[in-house]
Amino acid sequence: MFRCITHLSARSGTVSITHYSVLRWKRGPSGPRKKWFPGPAFRLGTPRLADCDPLKAPTALRYYREVKRSLSILAALCLGLLSACNSGRPARIGEAAPNFTVTDSQRTVTLDQFRGKPVVLNFWASWCAPCVEEMPSLVQLQKIMGNKVTILAVSEDADDNAYKQFVRDHNVDLLTVRDPKELANALYGTFKFPETYIIDKDGVIRRKFIGATDWTSPEIVDYLNKL
Repeated sequence: MFRCITHLSARSGTVSITHYSVLRWKRGPSGPRKKWFPGPAFRLGTPRLADCDPLKAPTALRYYREVKRSLSILAALCLGLLSACNSGRPARIGEAAPNFTVTDSQRTVTLDQFRGKPVVLNFWASWCAPCVEEMPSLVQLQKIMGNKVTILAVSEDADDNAYKQFVRDHNVDLLTVRDPKELANALYGTFKFPETYIIDKDGVIRRKFIGATDWTSPEIVDYLNKL
């Protein structure tokens, strides 16, 4: 019988034998008795794993199988994290606003074309109740600020007719563009609407608003005048 010390290869996931000892008879003062004698070290594959001590080999195999399984799970998690890192992250306050170009049936709009003055970038949809609630105040803000600030409302509507009908019915008198593929908002990590970003004249994100907002509030108007 062999007693084995095994080794798990992290690269191949296989179990090999690094040391082993052999059970032999040895004559002593009280007569012959069994004793473990060490075998040559690092003779891989000698003996076979199945020849090892049956009380120890199954336990070792279970242990190494669990280790291999844990390593596989850890590797999958690391790959997932690396993939997430490589796919980018949402824009943050104090960073440059991601540029984008959106073309619908009426116009093409590029964010960078407004460089030189503040932009209020609003992501909305006609089916979004909070968006409908805040739209009148956005329209009013554009009237208050005049040409000192550009309000760009990017709609996520998939239905072009519903989008145009909403703009007509609600007298949306500001710059709007429809982005049905939701590419622009994805650059900002925005997937719930409305969300709005205030971008300064140098293209840097200064503030972010989540949910419906009263855009005619003195605090916001004052902030935009000083930006």
